[in-house]
Amino acid sequence: MGTLKPPLFATLGCRLNTYETEAMKALAEQAGVEGAVVVNTCAVTAEAVRKARQEIRRLRRENPEAKLIVTGCAAQTEPETFAAMGEVDLVIGNGEKMQPATWARLAPDFTGETERVQVDDIMSVRETAGHLIDGFGARARAYVQVQNGCDHRCTFCIIPYGRGNSRSVPAGVVVEQIRRLVDKGYNEVVLTGVDMTSWGADLPGAPALGDLVMRILRLVPDLPRLRISSIDSIEVDERLMEAIATEPRLMPHLHLSLQAGDNMILKRMKRRHAREDAIRFCEDARRLRPDITFGADIIAGFPTETEAMFENSLRLVEECGLTWLHVFPYSPRKGTPAARMPQVKGPVIRERAARLRALGRERVAAHLAAQIGTPHRILMESPRMGRTEHFAPVHFSADQPVGEIVEAPIRGREEEALLA
Repeated sequence: MGTLKPPLFATLGCRLNTYETEAMKALAEQAGVEGAVVVNTCAVTAEAVRKARQEIRRLRRENPEAKLIVTGCAAQTEPETFAAMGEVDLVIGNGEKMQPATWARLAPDFTGETERVQVDDIMSVRETAGHLIDGFGARARAYVQVQNGCDHRCTFCIIPYGRGNSRSVPAGVVVEQIRRLVDKGYNEVVLTGVDMTSWGADLPGAPALGDLVMRILRLVPDLPRLRISSIDSIEVDERLMEAIATEPRLMPHLHLSLQAGDNMILKRMKRRHAREDAIRFCEDARRLRPDITFGADIIAGFPTETEAMFENSLRLVEECGLTWLHVFPYSPRKGTPAARMPQVKGPVIRERAARLRALGRERVAAHLAAQIGTPHRILMESPRMGRTEHFAPVHFSADQPVGEIVEAPIRGREEEALLA
């Protein structure tokens, strides 16, 4: 298979990685890069790194002539792992992948030397603007990165070492980008970042995420729907609660970074909230917006977790009224404090993850059943699939205009989707 034009990109991991891949595509195109395969890796678990290596080997087999470039969080946290792979030509860090100069050095007309490993200290990166893009993917919704990095040091997490410390995109830059997206016809914008609720702490006057949300809704009146990606409920500010209560254009769906429902495990994770804080937040938000739904990240089988501790996580799902569960079976991440703690046996971890997922399916089924017979405003992602304001998928029996918001009554459900 000859050289590839334009470069081929493979993305692993989170929504932010998907966003950054689109930014890299634009930078590569501007630089005139050809014949390259770029793998944007994830480092969240040891399994994510294993999948990255597997993907690299597959892409090398399929593209033997291409220049194979590895970047992303795994490249940042363990560049030597990928530099040691014979399939890899170049390893680029998370800071470097967003620099136009990096891609200029990969252009066919570049005559200087290119170092094989280009990974600097991510903790020295101080800003996160300069690579904003005007939407990506389907014409339905656009993602806007407002924050990167994390100042917290949860004992299971390697991400701060891949992303650096928290840094925010100034509100004016965010508002301007959302205006452009609305002018292009996007009906929904999702704010995204690594630790969203820390947005603004490094900006003049230390504004909070709620200030940004209110400012967007005030200054971009033509934006029909604004959505927030994962948040840390203990850091939610009063202005964000006000937005939940008063702004119908802020979608009634929040994804919470909860991780566990047992206070001892939360302490060992070095989280900043107790189970009671999570329950109180969900009760407060539901009082302000009775139809709000919650998703949550929960880790099964964290080191030292007993059966009783795990059952506290199961109970938290009910007590918080969670609907959409994102379940992670714990896997030790080299270099993190949790990897040195007494580990739960693999079969126990898998069995607990399966129980959490089964409970999650029950919660989704109950939520979907409650929607039958009610009208919903649905943003169409493809001709026959869209999502409600609460992020439930809806299947249609006839084509609808992609990217438009369609009002339709729900007539039934199938597995984990509604029918309209």
